[in-house]
Amino acid sequence: MATRLLYPTSRPRGKSLRDAVAGQVVLLTGASHGIGKASARKLAAAGATLLLVARSREDLEVVAAELRADGGTVHIYPTDLSDFAAVERLAGDLLAEHGHIDIVINNAGKSIRRSIDKSYDRFHDFTRTMDVNYLGPVRLLLTLLPDMRERRSGHIVNISTWGLRMPPAPRWSAYYASKGAFDCWLRSVAAEIATDDVTTTSIYMPLVHTRMSAPTDFSGVPGLTADEAADLVCHAVTSRPHEITPWWTGPIQAWSDLARGSAHRFMGRAFRKGKA
Repeated sequence: MATRLLYPTSRPRGKSLRDAVAGQVVLLTGASHGIGKASARKLAAAGATLLLVARSREDLEVVAAELRADGGTVHIYPTDLSDFAAVERLAGDLLAEHGHIDIVINNAGKSIRRSIDKSYDRFHDFTRTMDVNYLGPVRLLLTLLPDMRERRSGHIVNISTWGLRMPPAPRWSAYYASKGAFDCWLRSVAAEIATDDVTTTSIYMPLVHTRMSAPTDFSGVPGLTADEAADLVCHAVTSRPHEITPWWTGPIQAWSDLARGSAHRFMGRAFRKGKA
């Protein structure tokens, strides 16, 4: 119960989700595990035509087999989002094969938690998070957006992080910078494409206990399961709000803005004690 108060979820009714996605062509990146896999299961059951993207063909084939066994319509496209030429080819192939994309769910991501004193000789941490979390999705959408705008129809869902609505946390500089870059890019683009009836939803996702978060010991921290996070994704494609964010990030950010020095000292002390 305490977890639900901290991290409320929104689960659309089955009929609402079916009305929103049945027969729609939905592109989902990072689809082989975690939030992506759970979202694919729910969207396939609601009648969406799914185009699943991840690096591993083997993992995608496992997911696709499960969904097809339950009657889902699924196509897989193994692609590394850090390979920009491959991403451009992917987008072109998707339009050629399916005619259009109705919904894009940008879920693929790379997370790195490392203190700055251990990063001085690891510039590649910053380039690879930028490639996957920012530049790859931008390359994909630069090819898909013209068709969406011409058709005057489309929705883009970005799986962002609640960390962008909070005081900066130690050790997450590479991850937050890359997620923040795409978040700013999409919010700026959203203002331009709204007149063409192409909409966006940014989900400032709280902690989700998945394979990606597992390397950091969050065992004592309340968070969502992948299935609960997928409910937020389904809410995004059903209701299409401009953003979804935990209610408590607003008060915390307000405190941080008013007492920025105190907030930084608090986070720094927590870091030194090993709690951040």
